[in-house]
Amino acid sequence: MLNRIVLIGRLTKDPELRYTPNGVAVTSFTLAVDRTYKNAQGEKETDFIPCVVFRQLAELCANYLAKGKLAAIEGRLQIRSFEGQDGQRRWATEVVGDNVRFLSPKDSSNDSSNAGSSTGSDSFSSFAHEISLDDDIPF
Repeated sequence: MLNRIVLIGRLTKDPELRYTPNGVAVTSFTLAVDRTYKNAQGEKETDFIPCVVFRQLAELCANYLAKGKLAAIEGRLQIRSFEGQDGQRRWATEVVGDNVRFLSPKDSSNDSSNAGSSTGSDSFSSFAHEISLDDDIPF
């Protein structure tokens, strides 16, 4: 069986870094990912995908990603249930990432107007940074 997902999108807000009681870093963020087709009104639709990363990758994402930045995440899709404060069963769907690429240049503004402004074929990709962890996820 295979559970693998790769997404490229822009962060909807700054990442949130927190630590588990055992001291494990956890960063969560949401990626806005455009769909490839247009709806009946001729407009592109966007999906907002919650993502979470752990340990060193969590700290790096918290330090180098920000609202509006373009990023790619590779990981697995996780669907979990929990009991809400009202006692009702709730479901959460998220991408648990083990590889993140920072696709926006370091000194770019956070708007999307710089997304396609590379001057050469390698200039944009030269800013990409790949981080991958081989550690197990703590659950």
